[in-house]
Amino acid sequence: MIKTKSYKAALVFLILLVQSNLMTAQQKQYQVYTAAFYNLENLFDTEADPAINDTEFTPAGPNRWTAEKYNKKQANMAKVISRLGKKYSQTGPAFIGLCELENRKVLEDLVAQPALASAGYGIVHYDSPDRRGVDVALLYNPALFKVKDSKTFAYHIKDMPEYRTRDILLVKGELAGEDLHVLVNHWPSRYGGKSSELREHAATIVRKVVDSLYAADDKAKVVIMGDLNDDPTDKSVRVVLGAKKYQNEVEKGGLFNTMWQHYDRGIGSLGYQGKWNLFDQIIVSEPLLGEDKASLKFWKSEIFNPEFLITQEGRYKGYPFRTFSGNVFQNGFSDHFPTLIYLVKELK
Repeated sequence: MIKTKSYKAALVFLILLVQSNLMTAQQKQYQVYTAAFYNLENLFDTEADPAINDTEFTPAGPNRWTAEKYNKKQANMAKVISRLGKKYSQTGPAFIGLCELENRKVLEDLVAQPALASAGYGIVHYDSPDRRGVDVALLYNPALFKVKDSKTFAYHIKDMPEYRTRDILLVKGELAGEDLHVLVNHWPSRYGGKSSELREHAATIVRKVVDSLYAADDKAKVVIMGDLNDDPTDKSVRVVLGAKKYQNEVEKGGLFNTMWQHYDRGIGSLGYQGKWNLFDQIIVSEPLLGEDKASLKFWKSEIFNPEFLITQEGRYKGYPFRTFSGNVFQNGFSDHFPTLIYLVKELK
């Protein structure tokens, strides 16, 4: 039984726990926190930047990217973010990882949108060397998540010195009085014959970061999120990163893929050529698992796919309602659905 009663900054829900042997009931209250990820599908401003390849998102480019379209895109992104996690947490995401955004300016415009302004989201952003100029970032609600530190890890391949893609963002913060490390990713795309190897290299970088966090604290609580351009079953995630399907498979120092079981049920975050993929994954470290919720723990995961985010007709029917179909503006949202997890902590 879930009781929708607000408590401080997050929603408190009531779970009825039944002891099967004595058939007696014990009630416990938990505070719920939402963590989310969203691929914004090319959130570019309208100004040409000679340092990157952003021509298609300018007024003179093939998309005829005008201020009017930009403002509609911003309002649509804010609408989605403002509704994430509201089923269990009225405050929305404590933090949300983002990708496919051009610069800090588009983030400042986003958090200032009427649908989001009251949350007072803070921004963690660094420019990446990606050729198209797209970056990753983290928005956070300072009333819930206190940022302590942040840094990026560059993507380098010794035999491909000219290859440029997104950095991996690491943010250390405090949630529910506990340290939490968040890694935001946007791994290399599936273009090219050796693209899987590129993503496996990205997974190697993330795994090394996680191992270093574990080395410093074997109880490190880590959330890995991002558009990995691979599914939970692919080698980069399953083998190199070592993210498991089931919680009981996770050993000390291991990782749990909160999205894998959704994928097994045929639920995805994007569709391509008649097939669902689940590239937008959220993976948690072993200390976030377990039944003892006296400290912060993973509760459940979700793919946010309400009807208004789904294309109702045409070529992409049933798939996420995207911004463009070819170069034709659809006034949609993104070609990806957001994904999210709920973290809980028992109230004393």
